[in-house]
Amino acid sequence: MSSPVAPTAALSPVPAALPARLVAEALGTFLLVTAGVGTALFATGRFADPGAQSGVYLAVAAAFGGAMLVGFYAFGPLSGGHFNPAVTLGAAAAGRIRWRDAGPYVVAQLVGGLVASTVLTLIGTFGPEGWLPRMQDAGFASNGWGPLSPGGFGGWAAVIAELVFTALFLFVFLGVTHPARGTGLAGIAIGVALAVAVLATMPIDNASINPARSLATAIYGGIGPLTQLWAFLVFPALGALVSGFTYRALFDPPAR
Repeated sequence: MSSPVAPTAALSPVPAALPARLVAEALGTFLLVTAGVGTALFATGRFADPGAQSGVYLAVAAAFGGAMLVGFYAFGPLSGGHFNPAVTLGAAAAGRIRWRDAGPYVVAQLVGGLVASTVLTLIGTFGPEGWLPRMQDAGFASNGWGPLSPGGFGGWAAVIAELVFTALFLFVFLGVTHPARGTGLAGIAIGVALAVAVLATMPIDNASINPARSLATAIYGGIGPLTQLWAFLVFPALGALVSGFTYRALFDPPAR
């Protein structure tokens, strides 16, 4: 008889106290936003250009995926390595964390993201003359549709993309971090999955998949991103909840 798969360290019941877990989530989200959004802002002067500078999409996707990978291995053993309110809600729906812990997790992630975008803004104040106002006028790498979409996609395209790709990302996350069926390579799979999701959705809406990332940039992006922010808070969370409940029903039904 084959032996059961040993649970990964990041996926076994988390022994750390809640304050330590919250700090880990804030730090992981800070890393994710500074790396991904920082690459988007600093790698090109025209983030939304889908033509000659579209190679920046690869750089941004790699930055988000790489930051997720290293953050998961650095902080995942403490907190589970969510760094994303949508992941936290999906994990709670799947029974991986307690619902009462989900709220503090989300707050920590939002704070980590906001601190990250504030640091990026501070760096920008010492950049080339006029750089920061130009980036803010361009939306500060915020999410959006219509005029804010790199490819000119409409609102429904953004809604569908965020629902579908966040749900798919959650299926990967929940699968590779399963307490019994998970793998020690979970961080690699999660990082690659995020990079693929970002790469696929950047031309549509600048790739959210993460409400903390969306809030962090919208507050510095002006009125346009702020008026569309609600969609990037609601629909990634909704996609994650659907994925979490579905995963639990299909693959972790109650024992009879």
